[in-house]
Amino acid sequence: MNIDWQSLGFQYMKTNSHVRYVWRNGAWSEGELVDEPYLHLHIAATALHYGQAVFEGLKAFTCKDGEIRLFRPLDNARRMAMSARRLCMAAPPEDLFLDACRRVVRANREFVPPYGTGGSLYVRPLLIGSGPQIGVNPADEYTFLVLVTPVGAYYKGGLTPVRAVVLEDYDRAAPQGVGHAKVAGNYAASLEPHLVAKHQGFPVELYLDCREHRYVEEFGTSNFVAIDRKGAYVSASSSSILASITNLGLQRIAADLGHPVEIRPIEFSEVAAFAEVAACGTAVVITPVNEIVRGDQIIRVGPREGCGPVFEKIYNRYRAIQVGEVADPYGWTVPL
Repeated sequence: MNIDWQSLGFQYMKTNSHVRYVWRNGAWSEGELVDEPYLHLHIAATALHYGQAVFEGLKAFTCKDGEIRLFRPLDNARRMAMSARRLCMAAPPEDLFLDACRRVVRANREFVPPYGTGGSLYVRPLLIGSGPQIGVNPADEYTFLVLVTPVGAYYKGGLTPVRAVVLEDYDRAAPQGVGHAKVAGNYAASLEPHLVAKHQGFPVELYLDCREHRYVEEFGTSNFVAIDRKGAYVSASSSSILASITNLGLQRIAADLGHPVEIRPIEFSEVAAFAEVAACGTAVVITPVNEIVRGDQIIRVGPREGCGPVFEKIYNRYRAIQVGEVADPYGWTVPL
């Protein structure tokens, strides 16, 4: 195995194995490590026909002391359980979820990027309805698997700012729908607008509320967060927004660094008044956004180059905890 750790992108690379569990007759199997990156799936599986599929994303890091640690896996287990309930699926218990993540990382230890490279082992838990149903009903069997792959930054350039676009012809999720859950269908709905944005020269699109297109909801793959002129950390609130584990962590750090935290509806008209704007999520942690385009309106926020000072400070603390450069006062890092 010869991996150029410094050149890793954010895409799939085959590893030794994934771990797989099956739920049927009210109980989960013992699980198995599977070498082949393929599933043998019934043609009438509900995941294929009715979208019974939820997933998570977390990371494992080689820390400064040489130990490999998972970052916040129990939060992901709890969010998967919430998503599963919304889709009437059997959710893996927290201890099974954590054991699955540990088990697959141990089996692929040589794919965890070394400390100091900026890379991590991306851990993707996936829960699908694998039992057959032709009528619109929940499955009677579920498959839970966890795959891993080494990754670098989602956007190359670290804290280099990006431009975003508001596409008026697309909505991400309905107010009483499944936007708050991490279900596969939300991402299927975002594929076309993401391509449209990309073809227009924008790495990311920003969604507004689907009732009035008046309030900020979230970026295509990340929560919308901002720093106001008084130094407060502001995050949009809506029943359609995914409960971002990264956002919750950044809020905690912001508060501990002395920044007030506001979770509230954000009118789009407010955006121009913010000192800093960013997208946040597992893949990116923080990506500064210094320009948002909506039709003929161009809103410029924060520095033209680099990251604003508040988000940079929060980002540096968060990353230092992830890789063990500072103490973890929150219990976020979990050893193998």
